[in-house]
Amino acid sequence: MLYVSPRQAATRRRRPIALSLAAIFSLAAPCAHAEESAAATLPELSITASKPVIPPNLPNTVEGITAKQIGESINSVSSAGALQYLPGIHVRERFIGDVNGGLAMRMYGVNSSAETIVYADGLLLSNFLTNSCCPGPRWGMVSQEAIDRVDVMYGPFSALYPGNSVGGVVLMTTHMPTRFEAHAKLDAFGENFKLYGTDKNFTGVHGAATGGNKLGDWSFSLSVDHLDNHSHPTDFTPATAKAGALLGQYTVVTGAHFDNDIAGNPRVTTAAISMDHTVKDDGVVKLAYAFSPTLRAIYTLDIWQNKSDKLVESYLRDAAGNTIYGTNSATNPYRYVRINGTDYTVTAPSVSHADSEYHMHGLSVKSDSGGTWDWEINASTFNQNKDVTRASSGNFGTTSSTDATAGTITFADGTGWRNLDLRGDWRPDGNLKSQHQISFGFHADTYKTKTDQYTLAAGNWRVSDAGALNTNSRGTTSTRAIYVQDAWQISPDLKLVVGGRQEKWDAANGSNYAAGVNVSYRDTSVSAFSPKASLAYQASSEWAVRGSYGKGTRFPTVGELFKNVGITHVGGGAATLAEIAGFPAPYNTALTNNPNLKPEAADSWEFTTERFLENGVWRTSLFGEDRKDALVSQSDISTLPGYSISSVQNIDKVRSYGIETALQASDLGLRGLDLSGSVAYIHSRIAKDKANPGLEGTELPLIPIWRAALVGIYRASGDLSYSLGWRFSGRQHSGLFNTATQAYPDPNPNVYGGRSSFSVFDAKVLYKIAKNWSASVGIDNIGDARYFTLYPYSQRTFFASVKLDY
Repeated sequence: MLYVSPRQAATRRRRPIALSLAAIFSLAAPCAHAEESAAATLPELSITASKPVIPPNLPNTVEGITAKQIGESINSVSSAGALQYLPGIHVRERFIGDVNGGLAMRMYGVNSSAETIVYADGLLLSNFLTNSCCPGPRWGMVSQEAIDRVDVMYGPFSALYPGNSVGGVVLMTTHMPTRFEAHAKLDAFGENFKLYGTDKNFTGVHGAATGGNKLGDWSFSLSVDHLDNHSHPTDFTPATAKAGALLGQYTVVTGAHFDNDIAGNPRVTTAAISMDHTVKDDGVVKLAYAFSPTLRAIYTLDIWQNKSDKLVESYLRDAAGNTIYGTNSATNPYRYVRINGTDYTVTAPSVSHADSEYHMHGLSVKSDSGGTWDWEINASTFNQNKDVTRASSGNFGTTSSTDATAGTITFADGTGWRNLDLRGDWRPDGNLKSQHQISFGFHADTYKTKTDQYTLAAGNWRVSDAGALNTNSRGTTSTRAIYVQDAWQISPDLKLVVGGRQEKWDAANGSNYAAGVNVSYRDTSVSAFSPKASLAYQASSEWAVRGSYGKGTRFPTVGELFKNVGITHVGGGAATLAEIAGFPAPYNTALTNNPNLKPEAADSWEFTTERFLENGVWRTSLFGEDRKDALVSQSDISTLPGYSISSVQNIDKVRSYGIETALQASDLGLRGLDLSGSVAYIHSRIAKDKANPGLEGTELPLIPIWRAALVGIYRASGDLSYSLGWRFSGRQHSGLFNTATQAYPDPNPNVYGGRSSFSVFDAKVLYKIAKNWSASVGIDNIGDARYFTLYPYSQRTFFASVKLDY
């Protein structure tokens, strides 16, 4: 069944659905079309027709999925996995428990984490300390079992959200009991992963429990989530052929694997690395108090712990069968390894151990009278109370990397953010049917980064104390904003939503240290205004149209401002220290970066039509944007003749547009059969780039031209359901166009290191064993496709689950 609002279900269509419409879709996602409040829990209704409701403060296209649909169609056990069939959405979840799950939405790729927003019950999960997949949103702080529903808003068309919404906003709503209830689930899963010299089974277990009650004016819920998983390797070590004559001592080895890299060049692979053994625990306590029937406060405490051991496997063996880990230019007989008659140097793979504990606090106080005035307060803090990573330096010869004596230790304790939102709603007519519904508010946030890396003192890398400081990074950003938005019901069929957001952004206390040099950066401040407008017209009981415009101003992150970058020769090769010393300031240190970045501003638009069918909705959206001063990592060849500076820079203009069509239908030709899906085409080009004019007219990386998904759920009975899903992503480039070679860097993309196109099928069977018990089995990547997002994704993975609901 489709999940729709009661007002959508109020108007019923008389003509039957034309089944032939389904044939034109290869479409996506168990998407409940949610154009009511994204936080609302909507009743399950089978619609025979529907009338759209454009909410007063949500002039965006919205798609969503409910807990019931997640249970019927999703095998993944993470909160990120719940999004995998939603239109225009992709999460780079390379393995179960991946903390670097970058979110891609429509015109933004998986490395654009600062151009999308993820909230859970109003608490920010997105990490705006950087603009990258690594780390992505803090998905692990929400258990999938605690989710009531997930809603996705596309584009920066609402003044209620900051400029990071240029890609879209994900709103997760978790469950708050109204009576005593308890739920528990146990999952087991595994894959057989084959690539290069690795052919192993990788398995894991997951357990989750939620429960709570309502006692008078008090209510509470408790959610706990535990994951223990061994992942396949995500990285591999290459060997480098020695140039010139064969000189020096070497060891003859076997076991290396040969293929071509993304550029088509021959490659020799000698080891698998980053096999991540992840042990994660998350606990969430929510406590609510109802001051009155229309006023409630909710306090949330979330504690997330994660231990990660990244292991390695060398493929190289000497004549006696000993494992060889690497080479050392000063040590015989391991100055080189000889593979098929050619001498190579091999960097020994490094192992690491990470130990993290993150705390999140949130307080929400909200009135919901539906009368003349309502108001809301949301405040939250996120702090990395403990974040320590130890890494070995690797080893050479027959000495394992786990036995290394040297290494580094990195502390990121104290990194985090704070958010405050104050909002009021005014309805002059005193009710929800007021001709004007005006929202206004204040927003404040602060993001702080604090990272230090030290060389480990002599001894064992697992327990040695920190020695000399290698590098560190400091900096904060903060934003203050006010906004207002009016939803004006001009007539019963016509609604206009207009608004604006005024923001002031500051960056302060930025500094870097490396190689004995400390560089501090000047504080900076920028103000920006972002107007919004949307006009919706209900043409008939069957058709609705909406046009929207919004400017989204996305400010630079701490990572983009203060990250160390390198200087290279335009023809290739790193600049020497002597060359760097001769550069003008600030390029005369090894700590060159770009602390003077300007915010990027996207003028975004969307035109949407909706066709309301007997048992479904068919939506088509045409959308686009002109992004000025786009923040993109590139090489600047205009500053220093003969040299290029690789960093995040402002590209003058990027122009993107696309079209997306999505269908949802229930009882499609067969009672109990629901089908949801979408297909999208994206065109994104650099329109103007003064720093590197040769890039004008070329594609932005990490944005697939085509993206599609389709899922069908068949409920054979009230106790048994089957689902079959399909996910597709088309061609995308790994990097920017190479102006020297006049080619993109990845003519061979479907290999390790590339960004693959992929076509993946998933299946799940859910059965209710008894009144309170259910079980499921499923397979992701049925065809065992090998596909990559630089790193390999999971191959064929089996799932089995049992669940208790009381």
